[in-house]
Amino acid sequence: MSGAASALFVTIANAWMNAPRGFRVVDGQFVDVRPLEAMRTPFAPHEIVHGMLAAYLATGIAVAAVHAVLLLRNPQSGFHRKAVGLALLLSVPAALAQPITGDWAGREVARRQPAKLAAMEQLAHTQPRAPVRIGPIELPAALSLLAYHDPDAVVAGLDAFPPRDRPPRLVKPLFQLMVACGTLLAAHALWAVWLRARRRPWPRRFLWLTAFAGPLGFAALEAGWGVTELGRQPWIVYGVLRTADTVTPMRGLIVPFTTFTLVYLGLSAAVAVLLRDQFREAPTSPRRRCSCRSSPTACWPGRTSAAGSGTCWPSGRAPRRSGGSPTRPSRRCGRRTTSG
Repeated sequence: MSGAASALFVTIANAWMNAPRGFRVVDGQFVDVRPLEAMRTPFAPHEIVHGMLAAYLATGIAVAAVHAVLLLRNPQSGFHRKAVGLALLLSVPAALAQPITGDWAGREVARRQPAKLAAMEQLAHTQPRAPVRIGPIELPAALSLLAYHDPDAVVAGLDAFPPRDRPPRLVKPLFQLMVACGTLLAAHALWAVWLRARRRPWPRRFLWLTAFAGPLGFAALEAGWGVTELGRQPWIVYGVLRTADTVTPMRGLIVPFTTFTLVYLGLSAAVAVLLRDQFREAPTSPRRRCSCRSSPTACWPGRTSAAGSGTCWPSGRAPRRSGGSPTRPSRRCGRRTTSG
């Protein structure tokens, strides 16, 4: 809950930078500041929902990937099988909801930051029935339909804005990376839902895909923040204050920057060690009790059962008594007696 609350206020601050409210500018100064009105910026609702779902999705699929790898190594582990299911319980709903919240966010960008929309698709000219281009493929009217839910809508191109007000070209590849990762994760989520609906265990192919999908959530998250921040350029506060005007003349900032970088690298290393130890100490294969009529497969890995006895011994290491002959298993499982 504390993490969600922190993300809420950070996202509200970023939303205000994209659609500022709650102040007036008089002679270059911010006056009549109204914090509560500023928090009601129209960019806040979709940024909060889309951003928090992305965070939960990235975390859930990353945890699922770790346990999927460990389950592939040890298919008998009930611990990792349940862990995969619990992690997907978090990531799957978020992955399926993201296309809906993404459409919502895209329409808000089209209304309030048309230059960012043009940069996201590198649309050179203002036009109706604006297309979406994916490499050499062009989908006619797709951008108009996605941005305004109208295939004939006019979409502003980069030519509608002075060169100094255009976002950098890097916005488009970041946007495409975000969409590609989100699409793959949504497809993975649909497969997971299909498997659960049919009450099927996780097949190896699904576990391999889960393992490879692990980094995609964080890749989409970082690419999405890149689109948000670079797409707002050259403004730090959209339409009010340019990024170039906010560069500080203060010297020595390299010291706190380096310090905080080292602190967070140390914290990251500590988290990695703790998680590694947690996974290492997790039960890998539950021991099953042998019945007196069990077969060798009823014993846990590395053990075999004497025919007809059900006693589990280390493979190839049937204990011997002092005279050299093998011990005779008793009728009670898990115990041995010697003949004579």
